[in-house]
Amino acid sequence: MPTRSRLPRPLTLTPAHVAKVTREMPNEDHQMPYTPLTDAEFEALAQRLLQDIGDGPFWVFAYGSLIWKPGFDYVEARRSLAHGWRRSFCLEMHHWRATPEQPGLMLALDRGGSCVGMAYRLPEDEHPAQMMRLLRRELMYQEDLQWLRWLTLRGGGEVFRALTFYCTPDDPSEVLRLPVPDQAALMARAVGHMGSCAEYLHNTVAHLEALGIRDRYLWTLQARVAAEIEAL
Repeated sequence: MPTRSRLPRPLTLTPAHVAKVTREMPNEDHQMPYTPLTDAEFEALAQRLLQDIGDGPFWVFAYGSLIWKPGFDYVEARRSLAHGWRRSFCLEMHHWRATPEQPGLMLALDRGGSCVGMAYRLPEDEHPAQMMRLLRRELMYQEDLQWLRWLTLRGGGEVFRALTFYCTPDDPSEVLRLPVPDQAALMARAVGHMGSCAEYLHNTVAHLEALGIRDRYLWTLQARVAAEIEAL
């Protein structure tokens, strides 16, 4: 069911909950079982995606952290709907906001349902530089490439394509689909050198609420994460 616009209301998961689990964590050099992207591979990927754009506008679809920390310049922001995709904490994480000993979950778009987010149009004269900045920020490994795709969106009375990061690939082994209570149990405990999963969830839901976007799944999850933290 599509997400409906609502007035903001206080979250159950508060900054006090986030502070309760926040702690300093070392940035340990964990050996990841993935293949880092080379400079040449980043360049080739950027060129291929720029060819996809051609002379048209360059849109990026934001549904999570890119809303509250975009890391790029844009000339237009448009509330937009992606059919066939929904928000889901379904990507297992062992660093950044988690550790190998206490894994967490990263937000992605999983198949089914629909997702309301924000589409950002980037400056026409900065496509190459903006593309490289985006790719460097969002991708690190060759294995990440299967999570990247163009999505068809509806917004502003138009249908258009936007580049989207972390859409679930065809390989089901790459996706961790846990029940919401199990997701909450992981996310209430996972902390890494970049912060906690609870902090990420709070920022995402708070900014969506400020935009009048209520995602039922995230709203339920943030309440469960708050309850988990209170029980710790």
